[in-house]
Amino acid sequence: MKEIIATEHAPKAIGPYSQAVRHNGLVFASGQIPLDPATGQIVEGGIAEQTARVLENLKAVLEAAGTGLDSVLKTTVFLQDMREFAAMNEVYARYFGANPPARSTVEVARLPRDVRVEIEAVAAVE
Repeated sequence: MKEIIATEHAPKAIGPYSQAVRHNGLVFASGQIPLDPATGQIVEGGIAEQTARVLENLKAVLEAAGTGLDSVLKTTVFLQDMREFAAMNEVYARYFGANPPARSTVEVARLPRDVRVEIEAVAAVE
């Protein structure tokens, strides 16, 4: 049976989707964009600031589901501009440490609200 996950510590879903779904020992977290959950506004700054906000949002969703970034098995990173990969990757590495998850990174034509980065994840529930 699937369980819908929702938290006030990350931006609310703005469409017909859930922040995350927990099922059978896994959490499927929807893509997070760099919105401040308190204001609903895009964080100011460049790709580094946006990546940090995205990962903080993702962390909040995972914690609400009973897991965390250390249990992430796979992420998908969507970048508006692949030339910003190195700067995104530097911030990403700080959040995932010595045992990072599997990852795909793709450049996309456009992201919601014209943000620079979106990240989704699949995590195990210990």
